[in-house]
Amino acid sequence: MRRLALGLLPLLLAGLAVAAFAALDGPGLGERRGPPVEELAVERTVLEPGMIELTVRNDGADAVRIAQAQVNDAFVQFTGAERPVGRLETAVLRIAQPWVEGEAYEIALLTSTGGTIVHEVAAAVATPDEDLSFFGLMALLGVYVGVIPVALGMLWLPWVRRIPPAWLRAVMALTVGLLAFLAIDATLEGFELAGEGSQAFGGATLVLVGAAVAFLLLSGVSAWLTARRRAAAAAGAGGSSLALLVATGIGLHNLGEGVAIGSAYSAGALALGAFLVVGFALHNTTEGLAIVAPIAHERPSLPRLAGLGLLAGAPAVLGAWIGAAAFTSSLAAFLFGFGAGAIVQVIVQLAPSLRDEEGRTLHPGAVAGLLGGMAVMFSTGLLVAV
Repeated sequence: MRRLALGLLPLLLAGLAVAAFAALDGPGLGERRGPPVEELAVERTVLEPGMIELTVRNDGADAVRIAQAQVNDAFVQFTGAERPVGRLETAVLRIAQPWVEGEAYEIALLTSTGGTIVHEVAAAVATPDEDLSFFGLMALLGVYVGVIPVALGMLWLPWVRRIPPAWLRAVMALTVGLLAFLAIDATLEGFELAGEGSQAFGGATLVLVGAAVAFLLLSGVSAWLTARRRAAAAAGAGGSSLALLVATGIGLHNLGEGVAIGSAYSAGALALGAFLVVGFALHNTTEGLAIVAPIAHERPSLPRLAGLGLLAGAPAVLGAWIGAAAFTSSLAAFLFGFGAGAIVQVIVQLAPSLRDEEGRTLHPGAVAGLLGGMAVMFSTGLLVAV
């Protein structure tokens, strides 16, 4: 107890000092000089007939009072934000504006101090009603782009079982190439989304935090699985454990992908059609190969294979629901980073399986597989238009 008290004493004194400083209103600092720092970020846009609804968050240190609103340089009436928006608080503004589908609109919010916050609607489309049929459609879209492609990719298992060891190492390298491309793609997507939304929660830092959290969590899971499976290889986890980790990493990536799809559809920016579904199916089918490659020499039951497929593909459904109903750029950035970190941890686990008889990891076959995996993901990704 004495050691615990000595460890907590500096924290307690620091807390008391901060509390006293705040209670005395910052003695010695004098009056503040200069204009207030006003920052607003638009987190969500909803378009209804004759109405544009904006959800804004105060990113700055000072409260912001919204005095006027303009749409395409014309002053318009609005409701909401009757009082100043404090730091990290949100407000919902309903702007009375008849809009035409497909046209672009520039919305300017003028603060009481004369500052201007500009938000652009690139192409106006009515926001779908979030009813039961809407969420059913989101679930169907998640099945199309997540569950079905992964299940089709897992049909490569009989072929993987019959190829020689050198070919299997090349397939494992192909798997690592696929996953590496997914990790890079998820990171870049996360950075892009983080730059679009509120910066008060860390912005791009959320992507890195999400990646670190996922990497550490999966590392702990991997250590636990390795301890439970005594027959695991000395270099890493066994085939079943690796398959589970691969499915988990892909599932987390598909969760972020589903968030992007759901939010885009909710905003009317997703061109639904057969070409889009085919593009996602081809892009994600290769993920099934990444799951079955580590269990090429095992005999998993059909329920276990089905479970791995659902673990990898079903999060796309959950992501589509999240993106359609509760999308924020900060949340999406964190989820994309989380998926990227999970995939990096899986790559670390898969790397020992690439070694040849001489102990080399980057032998010619592995290099060819790595480059092939990245090339496949890049080429199929060109078919996806969101």
